[in-house]
Amino acid sequence: MATEDTELRTEVFDVRVIRYATQRDRVEAALSRQHGVVGVDANPIAQTATVTFDPAETSVGDLRDWIRDCGFHCAGLSVPDHMCEPMADDHTHRSPHDTAPGGHQHGGDAMSMAAMAADMRNRFIIALIFALIITMYSHIGMDILGLDLPVPFGLRSDVWQLLLSLPVVFWSASLFFVGAVAALRARTLDMMVLVAVGIGTGWAYSVAVTVTGGNSDVFYEAATMLAAFVLLGHWFEMRARGGANDAIRTLLNLAPAMALVERDGQTVEIPTGEVIVGDRLVIRPGSKIPVDAMVEDGDSEVDESMVTGESLPVHKGPGASIIGATINRNGVLHARATGVGSDTALAQIVKLVQEAQSSKAPGQRLADRAAFWLVLVALIGGLVTFGAWMAFGDVAVDEALLYAITVVVITCPDALGLATPTAIMVGSGLGARRGVLFKNATALETAARIDVVVMDKTGTLTRGKPEVTDLLFAHDRNDDDVIAVAASVERLSEHPIAEAFVAFADARSNPAVGAASDFESVPGQGAIATVDGQRVAVGSKALMDGEGVDLGELAEGWNGLATEGRTVMCVAVDGTIAAVFGVADAPRATSVEAVQTLRSMGVKVVMLTGDNAATAARIAEQLAITDVIADVRPGDKASKVAELQDGGATVAMVGDGVNDAPALAQADIGIAIGAGTDVAIDTADLVLMRSDPLDVALALTIGRGTRRKMRQNLTWAIGYNSIALPIAAGVFVPAFGFGLRPEIAALTMSGSSIIVALNAVLLKRLHLPVAEAEVA
Repeated sequence: MATEDTELRTEVFDVRVIRYATQRDRVEAALSRQHGVVGVDANPIAQTATVTFDPAETSVGDLRDWIRDCGFHCAGLSVPDHMCEPMADDHTHRSPHDTAPGGHQHGGDAMSMAAMAADMRNRFIIALIFALIITMYSHIGMDILGLDLPVPFGLRSDVWQLLLSLPVVFWSASLFFVGAVAALRARTLDMMVLVAVGIGTGWAYSVAVTVTGGNSDVFYEAATMLAAFVLLGHWFEMRARGGANDAIRTLLNLAPAMALVERDGQTVEIPTGEVIVGDRLVIRPGSKIPVDAMVEDGDSEVDESMVTGESLPVHKGPGASIIGATINRNGVLHARATGVGSDTALAQIVKLVQEAQSSKAPGQRLADRAAFWLVLVALIGGLVTFGAWMAFGDVAVDEALLYAITVVVITCPDALGLATPTAIMVGSGLGARRGVLFKNATALETAARIDVVVMDKTGTLTRGKPEVTDLLFAHDRNDDDVIAVAASVERLSEHPIAEAFVAFADARSNPAVGAASDFESVPGQGAIATVDGQRVAVGSKALMDGEGVDLGELAEGWNGLATEGRTVMCVAVDGTIAAVFGVADAPRATSVEAVQTLRSMGVKVVMLTGDNAATAARIAEQLAITDVIADVRPGDKASKVAELQDGGATVAMVGDGVNDAPALAQADIGIAIGAGTDVAIDTADLVLMRSDPLDVALALTIGRGTRRKMRQNLTWAIGYNSIALPIAAGVFVPAFGFGLRPEIAALTMSGSSIIVALNAVLLKRLHLPVAEAEVA
């Protein structure tokens, strides 16, 4: 039990050698028995266990040791900043390179899965070789195939088969028996138990017949072929499961191994893991940026696509933040390291994705319970099948036993256990590659059910900063001259509207003018200064009134811009109106496309804003949004989302600000724009790294695709077991003469698991919404 005054902690452990989906139960049962643990979610695809525990009662180090004591290999916490070593509260020091994404943990998960697949392959090859030899000496080889092979050393055929079976049973199939014992000790049932029962029963019965010299048939070939086919199926399955986690391995391998750092007046190359905060980095053209940093000198274009999904290079100059693992395209950059190791954006992204992949979707919990009971059904079904054939069928003991073993083997629920976690692994990884980060499996599943998307206007549908949208000039004024003198005044102001006008002016070729002097800021109205001997006033109509300036011919234009919801500013030169210009928060480049794409998916788009109705209507018209909720106070956004939910809608809320956090929490799924505040991102279930509203449609598409694969896999797994069980039990033998042998049952069972894993991997081919700019 957790103490009342202690905050629970959650960590993701890298628990290796979870060979089967149903072994999840054993991991969860084992970890749940550790003192201080309050919750465990194991994932056989990610090879992880997410553990929630009371740090006052246990520690990361204790949990690591417990995992190993329970028979599993704990290679490290899958999250980059904890390498399965005790944390600071365990008084253990770690060197910087232990936590760097470029360090020794790279590919650790891939190595584990590859080693497990190789082990399965080797066991399968040995089992197959001996099983084939045994089959040639069995009744299948002798009676059906007509082989007449001499038995070596003058042994009886069954004794020779027994000797040949020993390497299969005691090495190739040993992992099943070890796993079964561990499962029973953990008071749970999994696939290991079923396979061990199937192989062990058939082999033990045959040994008993051989030792006693009985006249019954032996089926060493069935037991060894059963082992071979199960190993074959799970070798292929592991390879498919390994492909499901490509996204994490790709992310982990993004960071460069080495970094150029200025130390003691010299540029030296050091391992990325040894970079510390405050180091001055030298980033050459074409090289990867080693860690998060702030540019101090130089200008360049940086390719951030591998981390944020942004397709176009982003300009970086002094004062700009750069992300570790992105690529510097042209100029040389000198930057100061701001985030290293587990504090880099890349490490945080990896952590977020791994937590999502290690979490369980609501549907998975039902599948887990079903898998446990299916194991029990298989064992009971095997006993019932044996008893029924012995009681009501005119068959020998060995034939009844074959039916029972076939039932036990064919009903293995491994496909059911793999159905949803494989799809979640691929879906969350697919999103990560495009800068769409699902925080948990529930968010991924919920995204598929969204039918209303509520978008905050400022910073989400719009850029979140003012831009000059309209300029009207007096007929006797030179446009470029007016812009030049106004910009000269605005350069001395720090107001956002002044910055917007300067940016607009800099984008045009304007004549050079003298610097402004005698600058005077008028709070809430604008600014006045002298430029080339002229008194220039730039500001609101109130400033013009104070200066005695009549808008004259531009009065109608001023009224028109104000009616359209723009902020209207005026420029007067020597007491005469020269121009008026409109400023507005312009829509993002992909906002229109995002709205259209969501509509084409059958999703209703609602714009939510605190702006007045006129401003909201202007933006809504530009974006073709028909549902607008305007004049909403920050504290009321959550209640507006709740109203939509009360009407039966499943709502996604998209926002970027502190005032969006309550609404993000209220929505069925909260989506934070990546450029937003930490509060919004922390509250959200889903983060869009590119700050692109089109990625909302992309997230929903991934959610729908993932749910579709989950349903397909669950339908297949349940349907397979429903059909396979009566066939295996021999129900159709009396009427149609149609039945299965254990080795064929093993092949079909393994094939079912492979189909589920491969079907989930096919999610990578999902057609995703792409911005027109990306296509171009």
